[in-house]
Amino acid sequence: MAKALKLPRRSRRGGHRADTLLSNGELNHALGEIMKHVRLDRSWDIPYLAGYSLDGKTVYIDRHLPRTYRSHGRRVRVDPFLILHESVEKALVDRLRLHYQHAHQIALRAERASVQAAGLSWHPYNQFMMRFVKTAGHEKLTRVPDDLHLKPYWDERDIALVHLMQKAMPGKCAALMRAKK
Repeated sequence: MAKALKLPRRSRRGGHRADTLLSNGELNHALGEIMKHVRLDRSWDIPYLAGYSLDGKTVYIDRHLPRTYRSHGRRVRVDPFLILHESVEKALVDRLRLHYQHAHQIALRAERASVQAAGLSWHPYNQFMMRFVKTAGHEKLTRVPDDLHLKPYWDERDIALVHLMQKAMPGKCAALMRAKK
């Protein structure tokens, strides 16, 4: 069994800086920095709510997902949390060559931490998201971006969904040629 990592204790005399430990402020700042480097596009049908372009510069969020949800009487924007998730996932798949599912698990935890750093409860947020997840049999896909990275769908062995997505891509020939990248 793997030994648990011990986090350094903060000294009352300032031995460790607070930003090296769990910090909502630092997490929120990191999210802001990520959002400066990606473009958001909400004009497409995106299975499983969100995805990223081949080059990682665009995060796609499904056009049917509402931009906000209600939490304790206030409207909360969901885009930043999904942008964080997709950006972390893409970086882990590309840079560390992680299998999609491993990268997804880490990205999901980052998304959850970000939701909680915003003062929100994870469970209601996640329930809201799950209502809008598209799968192969859920809803007809009519518009899927040509440069949507299909690796997550291939890694999940969701072949039927990949074929439906390819048919809904405007540049079908290009999509078919790069299908398994």
